[in-house]
Amino acid sequence: MKFLMHLRKYTQFPPRRRVVVTGVGVVSPLGTGSELAWNNLLKGHCGIISLKNEEYSKLPSRVAAVIPIESDNEIAKAMSKSNLKLMAPATCIALVATAEALTDANWIPKSDEEKEVTGVALGMGMIDLKDVCETNNALKLGYNKVSPFFVPRILPNMAAGHISIRYGFRGPNHAVSTACATGAHSIGDAFRFIRNGDADVMVCGGAESCISPLAIAGFCRLRALSTSFNDIPEKASRPFDKLRDGFVMGEGAAVVVLEEYEHALRRNAKMYAELLGYGLSGDASHITSPREDGSGAILSMSRALRDSNLSNNEISYINAHATSTPVGDGIESTAIRTLFKENVKNMMVSSTKGAHGHLLGAAGNLEAVWTILACYHGVVPPTINLDEPIDDLNYVANVPQKWNKERRIALKNSFGFGGTNATLCISSI
Repeated sequence: MKFLMHLRKYTQFPPRRRVVVTGVGVVSPLGTGSELAWNNLLKGHCGIISLKNEEYSKLPSRVAAVIPIESDNEIAKAMSKSNLKLMAPATCIALVATAEALTDANWIPKSDEEKEVTGVALGMGMIDLKDVCETNNALKLGYNKVSPFFVPRILPNMAAGHISIRYGFRGPNHAVSTACATGAHSIGDAFRFIRNGDADVMVCGGAESCISPLAIAGFCRLRALSTSFNDIPEKASRPFDKLRDGFVMGEGAAVVVLEEYEHALRRNAKMYAELLGYGLSGDASHITSPREDGSGAILSMSRALRDSNLSNNEISYINAHATSTPVGDGIESTAIRTLFKENVKNMMVSSTKGAHGHLLGAAGNLEAVWTILACYHGVVPPTINLDEPIDDLNYVANVPQKWNKERRIALKNSFGFGGTNATLCISSI
């Protein structure tokens, strides 16, 4: 043991590879395209609407945050009948977000060498239950009525597979499915692939499109969804507010292009932000509720800080997971106050789910995009519908706030059913 400690002391390890963000792409209830969606977020717009179809009429929750397909030809084209025969809706929108992110990064590799150092890490939290129900009904009519594309459509890794196939990326081909932490885990895993030398560029994020009567009924049976604002849907999602009564299901996709710093520098790529660290933890407590003391979130955040070689007082913004549930928001606030102690007075905390609902497996990645853009532009997006805060933290209530720091460093939290937690540490360049 003494020999190993001596060896560690005098062994020179190569410096860790830096990882930066060079492209982003968004398909969301706030619009398609990162610039449009970001501007709508800062303006306080809300993408939550009433579900007026008869099949939702007897459900306790009748609101959702949906992608505005009718006003967007690009999304309508992506969701064509021919595409939906081959792919799940989530895969279709993941491809749209990927196209924007790669164009933004100016990274469309042509050579085999470039393709072999480019990978994909993209997942989804839930399969399309509507597809399962319709296919089961088809089976009742006969075996030959079952689509040969049914199984590929519902595999959680198929969005990553389609991206890899379309662009010829032959680096890591990875998919994560960790409920509502999926998107953050995807970005964190991609970050480590680059840092460890498995790839130079990673296309990463998550996609979700599973709003259906069965999905909403299932979450209603868990008493997880908002039911008090069916007539005023834009007020239904209200993180950290005393009147919050559950989350609102959302759909969308967000993709981030991560790149090794020197690689990005050599090609003169635009750099939005840098990923400094990644933390993970498990609550080991309950299938849907976090520990009351917030210890799972504390572990996740503290591990991200340790991975980033940062102290608590260097964080000035947290993009919270807060979904607008009576239990979860308060526990996350407890965790933040416990970990950061006196520094909370100097921090901003916001949750953007009031504007776009909870995208489940695509929540962490969409909100990571907002955090990246906040670092880049120096402005923090607001927590809308915050009329009566649960405590005195600075929740950036209802209007954006300037982020006046020379070096802007943030944490992005994502927590999922099963007690899975992820935290990303993101900074300005």
